Amino acid sequence: MTSNPANNTTTTQLATPTHHFQMRFSSTRRGARLARRLCGERLATWGIAYGSDTHDSLTLITAELCANAVLHGHVSGRDFRVDLTATEGNGEPTTSTTIRIAVTDTRGDRLPAPASRDIDSETTADRPDGRGLLLVAALADRWGCDPRTDGGPGKTVWAQLTVTAHIPAAHISTPVPTSIATPNQPTRHPSAS
Repeated sequence: MTSNPANNTTTTQLATPTHHFQMRFSSTRRGARLARRLCGERLATWGIAYGSDTHDSLTLITAELCANAVLHGHVSGRDFRVDLTATEGNGEPTTSTTIRIAVTDTRGDRLPAPASRDIDSETTADRPDGRGLLLVAALADRWGCDPRTDGGPGKTVWAQLTVTAHIPAAHISTPVPTSIATPNQPTRHPSAS
């Protein structure tokens, strides 16, 4: 009797993102600022309220990763890409959602490394920069750097934060009124004749 080894293996399927946003930006300070603002808008659209600790943390992580792509990953004439995904956790209806921010630049020779945690040291105390990845490490649950998977030159620096709020897959929009009043006319309701 022969056995089929394919029947004895178990596979794990990765969770499908509930939401996904991807865009390329110019490798400039303006591009980094636009990326931060658009990601902040997208997070609010997905249900993470402006001004909340979660929104502020995710926006700051995005700002730091984009600034690093512009300052340290810049190659003349090349853009950077931002991928923002929200993935429901554990398949349960309202457990948690993992937000992943990934910023891809075209410079693979300069890999990120956080500055020394000893801010009082002589080498880092007088510098105005070098603490961005310390912020990312403090705010994110996980972060890292991987080579680009699309075959191009460069790297992807990513960070993940798991939030406990449920982010709905579909948004319920407010109903649009059936009749719209013009400035000189009163609104007519369907029940009024």
